Amino acid sequence: MKIVIAHNRYVSANPSGENTVVDLESRLLAEAGITVLPFQRSSDEIASLSKGQKAFLPISPIYARQAQQALSALLTSEKPDVLHLHNPYPLLSPWVIRTAHAHGVPVVHTVHNFRQVCANGLYFRDGHACHDCLGKSFPYPAVQHSCYRGSKAQSALMATTLAVHRGTWHSVDRYLALTPAIADHLRSFGIEDSHITVKPNGVPDPGRHSQAGNGLLFVGRFSAEKGLDLLLDAWQRHAEGSLGTLRLIGDGPLASSVASVAAGRADIELLGRRTHEEVQEAMRASAALVTPSTWDEVCPMVVVEALANARPVLATAMGGLPYLVGEGAAGWTVPPDVDALAAILPRVVAEAPGLADAARARYEEKFSTKVTTAALIGVYEELASKFPSKFTG
Repeated sequence: MKIVIAHNRYVSANPSGENTVVDLESRLLAEAGITVLPFQRSSDEIASLSKGQKAFLPISPIYARQAQQALSALLTSEKPDVLHLHNPYPLLSPWVIRTAHAHGVPVVHTVHNFRQVCANGLYFRDGHACHDCLGKSFPYPAVQHSCYRGSKAQSALMATTLAVHRGTWHSVDRYLALTPAIADHLRSFGIEDSHITVKPNGVPDPGRHSQAGNGLLFVGRFSAEKGLDLLLDAWQRHAEGSLGTLRLIGDGPLASSVASVAAGRADIELLGRRTHEEVQEAMRASAALVTPSTWDEVCPMVVVEALANARPVLATAMGGLPYLVGEGAAGWTVPPDVDALAAILPRVVAEAPGLADAARARYEEKFSTKVTTAALIGVYEELASKFPSKFTG
């Protein structure tokens, strides 16, 4: 079986969970005997484009001519069974779906965000959840609020892209929803259940361990939607040292304010950026992970990695987070509210050691790469059987 993996890689300067997922899935598919045909561009390429090429860059999210020509050539020569699309922006464009269909190749799309509807992909703006563009044929609120990169001009281009490709997105043969919350998002966009499969991301097995761990850990971008300020406010409502140590890994626009709070509390350890291996070590050294997001998180890999390391998770009841922790079976969920978060922190510290096995079991059941890779190949085989002779060359 031949699978084209289409993905516009995010800039290498910023760590990308999507890039990591694409690379991991591609490797696992190859190990399973699937012929993987990468069709990837990188946003790193933009800086080296010629002036002429940059002139057409604003319209590339709508139609990227060079990408369509290259994809057409690949489909003609390789005759793949399925095209699997991840991120199309800005150098591929959703037009790759139309190009694949013109060659009789079915399309699978993993939904990593809400950009079928929302210009910034987050359903979040100005510090709060926002669904203003849902159901609109043209998402004009995105332009009004400069939702895409803080620019009205760029927001207008992205809004136009969403309007132009509304029908394109509805033509996708199978959506991979990382959680049931994403499946609900797709249904609200008009996608039928028969075109949706819930298939979360998996992470490699780090192996079992017997380390007890103590204190709590936050890993993520220091930004408003990640809820770190919410966590710090809740933490400061408790006497210093009464909850153990709160370890903070990451960086971002709130870094200075986070550093200021950490400087005033001996029980807050600011670790900054860390390697993946160091994050794993910090997870095992802690009793639980805290993910206090205030936006509809999709499928944060750090939560899945915590479960793999037998660490339960305290999460806000946002987006896919309740599903990841098994609706409380492998952790706790609370509203994104400082009172609720502050109230549950002592309980988390007390109960975390007893949920280690449940966290690991949740990982093995839903998020091990054996489970997720088998599910992915099953989707490919199902679509390939439905489109056995559609390739026209």
